[in-house]
Amino acid sequence: MQQNPDDARYCTRCGGTFPPTSSAAHAEPAPSLVEDQQLWEMFIGPSKSIQFTMKKGWSWEPAVSYYLEKFRRFHTSAGIRFAWTWHWPAALFDPFLWFLYRKMYMYALLYAVGPVLSAFLTGDLSVGIIWRFFAGASANYLYFWHVKDRIRKIRSRSELDALSRARQLKEEGGVQLYVLWLGAALHLFMIGLLLAALGQGSLPEGPWNPGDEGSPPKFF
Repeated sequence: MQQNPDDARYCTRCGGTFPPTSSAAHAEPAPSLVEDQQLWEMFIGPSKSIQFTMKKGWSWEPAVSYYLEKFRRFHTSAGIRFAWTWHWPAALFDPFLWFLYRKMYMYALLYAVGPVLSAFLTGDLSVGIIWRFFAGASANYLYFWHVKDRIRKIRSRSELDALSRARQLKEEGGVQLYVLWLGAALHLFMIGLLLAALGQGSLPEGPWNPGDEGSPPKFF
């Protein structure tokens, strides 16, 4: 009987294909961020963002290079794990606006309602600082899972050809530029309210509780 070589992929007698061995299976790793980098770049989009590093300080550079560098920190030999990163725009500006800017609507709603509800329940307006801290610490990780989940769903749609897949990635990814104008308008509105309150001298001196005597403090 004719013997086949140990590394043969086809039978020399019948031409049939041998099933892959365990060593061959391990030789072909599963798709990773590096292999899918083109899809990730298309989803994140060509927009630029405010970035900060100890070497260069503040800069205005393409966001895709920043996010891919942060996303690689979440890949470990044991799988995907949370790693400490900091996102300055999500922390310094309104987290609601940043999540809306990146089309993460569920988190945008959370950060639109959460800080207001927390301030109302606690009577402490400074509670918003805590929300901003969590936004800065988690924004990169949340965005990583957002991109990963959307790309997985788009790739699973077998009816999409390469052109349709690229169009879908750009539609679901990227940014919403109108949010920049919305943010500018909201911040101007808040500054106007603050100046009006200062002009009338009606800023509250401390938190007001429903059980306190007298009327609640007026903000404007």
